[in-house]
Amino acid sequence: MKALLVDLDDTLLDYSGGVDECWAGACRSAAAPAGIDVATLLPALARARRWFWDDPVRHARERTDMNGAWRQIVAHALEEVGHPSARLAAEVAEAFAVNRWERMVLYPGAREALTRLRAQGMPLALVTNGDKTHQRRKIEMHDLAPFFDVIVIEGEFGVGKPDESVYRHVLGALGVSPREAWMVGDNLEWDVAAPQRLGLRAAWVDAPGQGVPPESPVRPDRILRAFTEILEP
Repeated sequence: MKALLVDLDDTLLDYSGGVDECWAGACRSAAAPAGIDVATLLPALARARRWFWDDPVRHARERTDMNGAWRQIVAHALEEVGHPSARLAAEVAEAFAVNRWERMVLYPGAREALTRLRAQGMPLALVTNGDKTHQRRKIEMHDLAPFFDVIVIEGEFGVGKPDESVYRHVLGALGVSPREAWMVGDNLEWDVAAPQRLGLRAAWVDAPGQGVPPESPVRPDRILRAFTEILEP
């Protein structure tokens, strides 16, 4: 390994942890005062979230505007429970955003692992999909930029993983060939299958320890429970 490409959300940063609690808190603080039954709204929100993100085309289109995506999800749920309101959808989405930003932290040991990799002289690239404003905010909040020689954010670059142009751009910027580089991330398609197709090796972060789904054709070169394990032989 002469260079390492690293995902951000749910690899370095605990992005998904506490999502349900954040939605519940947003409903209690913003929807309940408006007379909405939280116990009814929360299941509707869960269904709206699945509906919204399970469509790959919509997922790719909307993830570059997360505030807008959250408003759409809430609006869909409010319509389902018979209380359509763009204003209330915006208020619940904003409350959810506040809760999320308070919960987003680096995983234990992530900073120390990056520090060790830099001390070893390892060229590093951060390769992340999503909203350019949100991703930059995360990077700045946790002072991650100094660790990376290259940072590619979907919302800035114009396309995201698994588009091969993302990986080709990063490899060119780092000055390494595919066979010299590894990608580490939590998404089997974006962070494992796609880079493998170009000749990179890939380490999959399987935090729950559930293993590769039996029906999946993807076979990671390594399976990690946490990013910090990339330092282990």
